Amino acid sequence: MIRFARTVAAVALTTALALVAGCGGSDSEAGAGEDGKALKKVTYLTSFGNFGRDAYAWVARDKGFFEEAGFDVEIKPGQGTGGVIPAVVSGQAQFGPIDLTGGLLHMGSGQAKDFVAVAAIQQRTMAAIATTEGNGIATPKDLEGKRLADTPGSVVRNLFPTYAQLADVDADKVTWVNGEAQTLMGTLAAGSVDGIGQFVVGKPTIEAVTKKKAVLLPYSDVIPDLYGNVLITSKKIAEQDPEMVKRFTNALLKGLEYSLAHTKEAAEILDRNVDATNPTAAAAELESMAEYVTPGGSGTALGTLDSARVARSIEILERAGALRQGMTPEQIIDFDLVPKA
Repeated sequence: MIRFARTVAAVALTTALALVAGCGGSDSEAGAGEDGKALKKVTYLTSFGNFGRDAYAWVARDKGFFEEAGFDVEIKPGQGTGGVIPAVVSGQAQFGPIDLTGGLLHMGSGQAKDFVAVAAIQQRTMAAIATTEGNGIATPKDLEGKRLADTPGSVVRNLFPTYAQLADVDADKVTWVNGEAQTLMGTLAAGSVDGIGQFVVGKPTIEAVTKKKAVLLPYSDVIPDLYGNVLITSKKIAEQDPEMVKRFTNALLKGLEYSLAHTKEAAEILDRNVDATNPTAAAAELESMAEYVTPGGSGTALGTLDSARVARSIEILERAGALRQGMTPEQIIDFDLVPKA
C-alpha cells in the first residue's frame, strides 16, 4: 500500500508539472528560432486558392526562411483581393497578397481602408479572362453574350468595366456569376460558363483540369503599366511594428526568389502541403510567372514599387471613370517599408 501511494503521488506530481509547463506559453508564441527567441505566430493568406503561383509562401516556410526571421506562419487559401483585404484589416490574417489595381478600386470606392501595400510580388498585372477552345472567345469583343464566373471581389471582375471600355466591349452584354477560387476551373471544364476570371499563369492548370487548350485575354494587352499582386498588411501593424513587417517581407521574397529559381522543387513542396496539387502544372505556373516578377530582365529588384508608375496607373483608372479623382500612391503604399531598388 505504501509503494502504491508513493507511485500515485509521483504520477500526480508529474502530471501537475506537465500542466504548469503547458500553461507557460502565449498565444503569440510557438517554439523558438535559431536565436532562442520565441517565434511570433502569423497568419498569411494566399492570393487565390493554393495554385502554383502562390507556392512561394509554402517554400518560405518549408525552407526555414520564416523561422529564421522569427515567425511561425500558418498559410491559408485566399479568395482574391475582395477576400484578403477584409481579413487583413480585421486581424484574421496579418499578411496577404492582393492585386494593386483591385486594391485601388476597393479603396477608391470606399469599400475598404486601413491597409497598406509593403512590397510588389509581380511588376505587372497578370489579370485575364480565361476560356478554352470551342467556346467562341478569341478576342475581347467575343465576350459579349457570354457567361463568365469569378469570385465577387476579384480584380478581374472589378476591373472588367474599365477593360471593357478600353477594349470596345459592351459590358452590359456580359453576364457574371459568382464562383470560388478552387472551383472556377472545374466550372469551366463542366461547361457551366464560357469563361472565368484568372491570372495568365493559370493556363497550364486550366489545361490540366479541362483537358482542352486554354485561351486567355490578358488585361495587360489593353491596360498597360498596371502592377500585379502586392503584399499588404494592416495600417495598425505597419505603424506599430514596422521592423516586423520588413522581416516578414524579406522572408517571403526569399521564398519567391527561391521558387522562381527552383520551380520543380517549389511545386513538390506545394504538393506535400496541399492536397490535389498538380506538380507539373504548378511548376509551369511558376515558370510563366517569372517574367512578371522581373519583367524583361530589367534588373528590377524583387518587391520594389515606383511611386511615379503607380501614379500613372491611378491616372489610367481615373480617365476610365473607375476611380475617383485625387487618389495618391501614398494612400495605398507605405514606401518606407517597400524594398529599395
